[in-house]
Amino acid sequence: MFENIALAFQGIWGHKMRSFLTMLGIIIGIASIITIVSTIKGTNDQIKESLIGSGTNAVTVQLYQENYPYTFSDWNPPPEGVEPISEETRQQLEELDNVEAVSLYCSRQYNNDVYYRNTAYSGELYGVDENYFAAEGYTLGYGRGFTDDDYKTFRKVALLDATAKSALFGEEDPVGGILEIKGEPFTVVGVVEKSQTGEYAIESYRDYQMYADTSGGRVFIPLADWPTVYRFDEPQSVVLKARSTDDMTAIGQQAEDLLTASQITGTSTQGNFSYQSDDLMEQAAKIQEMSNATNNQLIWIAGISLLVGGIGVMNIMLVTVTERTREIGLKKAIGAKKRRVLWQFLTEAAALTSIGGVIGVAAGVVLSRLIASVMGTPTAVSYPAILVAVLFSMFIGVIFGMLPAVKAANLNPIDALRRE
Repeated sequence: MFENIALAFQGIWGHKMRSFLTMLGIIIGIASIITIVSTIKGTNDQIKESLIGSGTNAVTVQLYQENYPYTFSDWNPPPEGVEPISEETRQQLEELDNVEAVSLYCSRQYNNDVYYRNTAYSGELYGVDENYFAAEGYTLGYGRGFTDDDYKTFRKVALLDATAKSALFGEEDPVGGILEIKGEPFTVVGVVEKSQTGEYAIESYRDYQMYADTSGGRVFIPLADWPTVYRFDEPQSVVLKARSTDDMTAIGQQAEDLLTASQITGTSTQGNFSYQSDDLMEQAAKIQEMSNATNNQLIWIAGISLLVGGIGVMNIMLVTVTERTREIGLKKAIGAKKRRVLWQFLTEAAALTSIGGVIGVAAGVVLSRLIASVMGTPTAVSYPAILVAVLFSMFIGVIFGMLPAVKAANLNPIDALRRE
């Protein structure tokens, strides 16, 4: 084996230019595939990060009527038979596998219930519990957050995000300002901001509802004050923080089943209402599949150059057999068996394509980095793809080197020695 490898490298080095031209098809094919695979992996990683965020891992579960989120309002009160989430149910949610935190909240979309002096607010209003900001990835910009006393004493305080702050207060410092919410005074105590943001792909109405940010910002009040403002209890939505992004889908499905079974008790509402999760992992997977479908076609096209390269290897190995006919005849005349001659030429073909594969991998990595820097596209090197590419190039050498090797092994030693 080692002797065959030494002879193979000796033959390749003895015909450097011819060997390089022979490997060129393999190099181009492997480089193209590595570049495409690296781009696919980088794009998929970016999609996942953009949709889910870096480290937030939040799954939102809310009440749906048919296939649309149920929107609460003064003229759209809580449906009969759908109960507020109890402390017992909340504990069951916390006991789900891989759940780090559970938060309950209520919300109003596009409301006209909030005023600051003569300025009306048309964004979103949220009543949140103690865990909401950590679960959703909010950080305190300035001022203070909600305290335990705020919840225990039903203190009327509010937090704003940056958009709501600009809409209501402009350049004015909002801390200490008094908001009027449904006629109730709330004191602004701080401003919060999202620690992670992403660019989302909107491809359906549900995606639009899930991702599109068309609001004028968000105002937050303690969940304990919500019944004071809206005069009745209502079913809450849930945010569950998963330990990792890979756990989000399973957690969302388990929470859906648990809440639908425990909270929807009225026979008239069953079937029309259910709890559904906004499954960002599933959304990311769908977009990745669409991206991969196109990129896989490019991989097959790049694979054609590997076929061309393999044919080139077979052609040059046939030439090599012709050039070394007398050498083969001499080996067989002194007792070399067919198997030894066969393995010698197969080893040379495999070595030739393996070297081309290694060069192709290096070229592919460099090319992917170059494209990423010039065009601004994401890229991420896939080490399994590199290993498969090198092994596949070796496999091509064995397959396309088989015909020349068999031809060499079957030469009649007497005819080979007579060959000029």
